[in-house]
Amino acid sequence: MKNKRIINEIGALILLISAGLCLGWGDTWDEIRSATGNVKSVSAEFIQEKHMKILVQPLISTGIFHFQTPGSLRWEYRSPIQNILLMNNEGTVRFVKTKNGWTQDAGAGLQSMQMVLEQITQWLSGEFENNPIFSARLETGRKIVLTPREASVARMIQRVELLLSPTAGIMNAVIIYESDDSFTKLVFKNPVINQPIKPSIFQKVK
Repeated sequence: MKNKRIINEIGALILLISAGLCLGWGDTWDEIRSATGNVKSVSAEFIQEKHMKILVQPLISTGIFHFQTPGSLRWEYRSPIQNILLMNNEGTVRFVKTKNGWTQDAGAGLQSMQMVLEQITQWLSGEFENNPIFSARLETGRKIVLTPREASVARMIQRVELLLSPTAGIMNAVIIYESDDSFTKLVFKNPVINQPIKPSIFQKVK
């Protein structure tokens, strides 16, 4: 369960990277850094597909997220299970929807989200080359491959592939490979960049 949470949280980070890159593709790290440096806020819907060898059909989750610099995040799964992670200058909390309403989850997985928070600023600034957690490779065909530098992360994620469309602002897919026969595919739609977001979005569940 803890590993699954970490995968989801790193997936949230990767989706934010993708949304940040929506301002326009570049062919070099300098061009990408220049484009992502202008990102102040991102909102989008997302679809998450979990593929495993033992599954006949992938597990599908849907939701929405909001991000605002320097470090406010709302990551909300709406189906099949409702849960919300809120991150702001007061800390990080997670809520799970139960039959009795929203219940705060004090699980150990929140620690990993702190690591994600530390990474967001670097990614959205286009700092792929100097990241301490992932090494990055820019390949022909508009693909970025992220490889874990640390063994602790590599045990959960083999690599991440960002597949970019030839059209600026369109992401074909983000694929997180956890093992040889297990991967998570993230697709986002209807992104909104640099629009005002109410502070209450990052502070209240409803």
